[in-house]
Amino acid sequence: MTPELKKFISTYTDLSTQELDEVAGKFKSKIVKKNSCVLQQGEICKDLIFVQSGCLRLYYIAGGIDISVWFSFKHSSAIEIYSFISETPSDYFLQAIEDSEILYVPKSVLNQLYKTHPKMQEMMRKFWEDVVINLIDRFTALQRDPAEKRYRDLLSKPPYIQKIPQKYLASFIGVTPTSLSRIRKQISKDH
Repeated sequence: MTPELKKFISTYTDLSTQELDEVAGKFKSKIVKKNSCVLQQGEICKDLIFVQSGCLRLYYIAGGIDISVWFSFKHSSAIEIYSFISETPSDYFLQAIEDSEILYVPKSVLNQLYKTHPKMQEMMRKFWEDVVINLIDRFTALQRDPAEKRYRDLLSKPPYIQKIPQKYLASFIGVTPTSLSRIRKQISKDH
């Protein structure tokens, strides 16, 4: 599989070249067209996904409005963590916001890898720790920071500003598109 996937795995554990080839070889490739979902609400998230190219969005629908929760850019992971761990139907959708290539490994294969490659347990423990820390950071920012600060924080992350439509950015920082427009105008005036 790809050097990017191998680098991602190596971020979390130290495997020999042969082990890394074997683990990466368990991932399958899939092309996902823009606006297509790799996970629908009501389905169980059964795959750990690595975004080789493109961008995926995790969102849910509340009161007829879709709320963006997370974005996964190229060379990062995409997962609906609650459904994946609990093996219960998801409340979320995982959608490609542009044509994307994903590499994925089913949970059942991951469980087999834990037995054949024990270091994969370490990898996944460190991966879950990373996911939890990012979720806590996001939750804290939504609770503590005003919308303008949340938007300014996104300005320091070019992929968000360059790739994500404004309506998705607005829901991601917890405001309406109109409020986001107002925030953007205010920031432009300040500069």
